[in-house]
Amino acid sequence: MIERRYRVVLADDHAMFRHGLKSVLVKRDDLEVVGEAADGLELLTVLASAKLSPHMAILDISMPNLGGLEATSKIKGIYPGMKVLILSMHREKEYVHKALSVGVDGYLLKQDSSAELFSAIEKIRQGGVYISPLLSDVDSF
Repeated sequence: MIERRYRVVLADDHAMFRHGLKSVLVKRDDLEVVGEAADGLELLTVLASAKLSPHMAILDISMPNLGGLEATSKIKGIYPGMKVLILSMHREKEYVHKALSVGVDGYLLKQDSSAELFSAIEKIRQGGVYISPLLSDVDSF
């Protein structure tokens, strides 16, 4: 059974982008942003220090202190049930391959639409893996 409210935590070093993403997500009644972080280290602290119980972390790859891929490896080790969606400007296949190899559940580009973001969240929520349709020109994953 899928819970009605899907709890999400955000990590991106650009505060304005993070706040904009949050404002898009909270428009949906079934989504709740339960935490925010400016980098991967802060994200791990936020996850450990609170009883947020997020279902998903949405994070950038390029962040100071601890990047998204390194943070994903740690998250998957500590919270194996948590889903991770990468939201990045990097469209090169090397980034996508590295992200998939550390266990991300989805890879979306920052230039994707909010409708695409919601599609990604829903597919991941249902147990699937989501890759941005803008990456269709990248060789097979």
